[in-house]
Amino acid sequence: MMARLVPALTLLGLLLAWEALVRVAQIPHYTLPAPSLVLQTLVANFGSLAGSWWFTLKITFGALALACAGGVLIAAMFALSRPLENALFPVAVVLQVTPIVAIAPLILIYVESTTAALLLCAWIVAFFPILSNTVIGLRAADANLRDLFRLYRATPLQRLRLLLVPSALPYFIAGLKISGGLSLIGAVTAEMVAGAAGRETGLASRILEASFRTETPKMFAALTLLVATGVMIFWAFNALSRALLGRWHASQQD
Repeated sequence: MMARLVPALTLLGLLLAWEALVRVAQIPHYTLPAPSLVLQTLVANFGSLAGSWWFTLKITFGALALACAGGVLIAAMFALSRPLENALFPVAVVLQVTPIVAIAPLILIYVESTTAALLLCAWIVAFFPILSNTVIGLRAADANLRDLFRLYRATPLQRLRLLLVPSALPYFIAGLKISGGLSLIGAVTAEMVAGAAGRETGLASRILEASFRTETPKMFAALTLLVATGVMIFWAFNALSRALLGRWHASQQD
C-alpha cells in the first residue's frame, strides 16, 4: 500500500506547490496557469479536445501496432537467417538515427494523405526499439537448449516457436514499453512539423492553435491529456509485463 501511496502523494505535493507558487507570486495565467485553472480549462474545452485526443490516440496506437507487427516479423527473419540480418539491419539503424523532425517534411511532401504521413512518422520512431530488443532476445536463448533442439532435429519453425519466442518475450516487452512512449512522441512531433489544421487533427494542433492565441491554460490542458496518455500507455504495458512474465521471469519478482 505504501509503495502505491508514495508516488501519488509526491505528485499531489508537487501540484500543491505549483498552485501555491502561482498564487503567492501572483504569476499571470498567460505565463504560468495554476493547476486549478488548467483543470477548469480542460473541463470547459473537453468537447473540442476530445476529438483531437482520439485522433492522436489513433495515430499512436496505429503506429505502435505496425511497429509490433513489422518489428517482430523482421526480427524472426533475422533470427533464422544471419546473412539477411547483416544485409538489412543497417537500414533499420539508419531509420533510427535519422531525426524525425528532419525527415517529416519530406514524408509530408511524398505522401499525399496527411494522416498516412503522420502514421508513417510515428512508425519510424517506434519501430527500431521493438526490432532491436526482439533480435537480442531471440539471440539470447540458452546455448545448451539450442544444442538440444539440434540434437532432436527440430525444424527452424519449431526452434522459433518453442525456444526462441519464450526467450525473446521479456526483451520484446521491454521494447514495447519504449516504443509505446516513442510512438506518442513521434505522432505529436510529426503533427507539429506538419502544422495541420482542421477537424481531423490531433492534440499537437490544438497546442499550436492555443500558442498562436496566447491561450496558455488551453495549451496546458492539451498537454495534460498527452501526459495522461503516455502514463496510461506505460501502466498498461507494465500490467501486460506482470501478466506475461510475473510467474516465471526474474524481472517481475519482488
